Amino acid sequence: MITLFDSIKKQKLPFSPICENQVRIYVCGPTVYDDAHLGHARSSIAFDLWRRLFLFLDFKVIFVKNFTDIDDKIIKKSLQTNTDVETLSKHYIESYLKDMHALGVLRADIEPKATDNLPQICTMIESLLDKGYAYAGEHSDIYLSIAKDSLYGSISQRTESSPAHSRIQNAQDKLEDKDFALWKGYKGKEDIAYDSPFGKGRPGWHIECSAMIEQHLAYKDKDFGIDIHAGGADLIFPHHENEASQTRCATGRELAKYWLHNGFVNINGEKMSKSLGNSFFIKDALKIYDGEILRNYLLGVHYRLALNFNEEDLVQSKKRLDKIYRLKKRVADAPLLDSIHDTPPHALSHLAHLKQLALKSQPHFLQAFLEALSDDYNISKALSIVEEMLSHSNDALTKTPKDESLKVAIRANIACIEFLLGLGVKDAQSYFQLGLSEQAKQEIESKILERQRAKANKDYALADRLRDELKAEGIEIMDTPQGTTWEKV
Repeated sequence: MITLFDSIKKQKLPFSPICENQVRIYVCGPTVYDDAHLGHARSSIAFDLWRRLFLFLDFKVIFVKNFTDIDDKIIKKSLQTNTDVETLSKHYIESYLKDMHALGVLRADIEPKATDNLPQICTMIESLLDKGYAYAGEHSDIYLSIAKDSLYGSISQRTESSPAHSRIQNAQDKLEDKDFALWKGYKGKEDIAYDSPFGKGRPGWHIECSAMIEQHLAYKDKDFGIDIHAGGADLIFPHHENEASQTRCATGRELAKYWLHNGFVNINGEKMSKSLGNSFFIKDALKIYDGEILRNYLLGVHYRLALNFNEEDLVQSKKRLDKIYRLKKRVADAPLLDSIHDTPPHALSHLAHLKQLALKSQPHFLQAFLEALSDDYNISKALSIVEEMLSHSNDALTKTPKDESLKVAIRANIACIEFLLGLGVKDAQSYFQLGLSEQAKQEIESKILERQRAKANKDYALADRLRDELKAEGIEIMDTPQGTTWEKV
């Protein structure tokens, strides 16, 4: 049984899908006006983990993550950089996807953009106008009257907004200050506009998600549109509150059966925010740390809790990843499914092959691991189970190093970790050579070759000197029956 913490009911609930063995998930994606930061990484990894669990348990998963490519911040950035909005948003979408790939995040099944869904957005606004939930302001502005929605506030238990939550200044033509914009009329040359039945303008921030869910994901004949709506905790109010309200008013059903929210990333004890000047871009972190190392660190704290980022903890958490790869190296010669090597590690097709191997894992490990993850993704318990497996596996291999069935079972255990956590996906030798350029690797290989020739010529003094030179460079070499290998230490 899967249990998850519903942010609205504020309790852990058993997961019961709207339709048997199916789950429809919508995650609020980025507003594409800048590079992705660690907050984006945290959210993406958190719900990538949930998606992987549902897939492993044989649910048919439809996973949607949107891109907000119409927004005040994008317009402001385009004016600052003298770049048109379309070019700017395209650049940051590509940058975001590149960062997510480096972090091992699976691509969404559907990645809708606001600009591609303007007809659907206008249709929903027209429905809200026709049903009397929305009204026209001045200059083609359209607002939703929250007084008409008796359930407004049920998502966040809040109704009052604040300047920090508002993307636009309070307009003079609203009936109530709390009403929010569905459509923003064209304001002049420093704005952008699209044609609509209401006049030139652009959609508000909240309406795009409701319209895209309705278009790409929602059940039309159920009490709830989708199973799970997810995003960062900062989106609960006003964004998710407003999404839920306009969907409820337009369709007569609730937007989502369950709401999941991930905690913030804090740096020096403060919520990460560009306005605080402490944002940490993923692209900068990736210059120092491999994406899998960063992923390993960010998933190590329960998804609902705040993560206090610091590099000391990141380096410390890498030891866990080292242990996984050290064990993977010990069972590298275990027989594998041939198809496991035929697909890229972050592709859905690869997961299907990987699961075939994972099902050969030790039953007690697999059962305990899945039980921990199914308990609202209890990552601390799951990681302790992984640590125990690593320790027992190493002990068993030391006692019976030639036991092929043991090696297969251990390799299958690691396949479970690869599938469910997205860790251990690399070749072990490649992992221990991370952080070196191709030129540096070639120079190391040349020295190793020179050392081998020296040993063949019985020039042991030269061979020892070359080994010492490599060691001084942080390179450890190991002579094995299969040849000489090396690692960066």
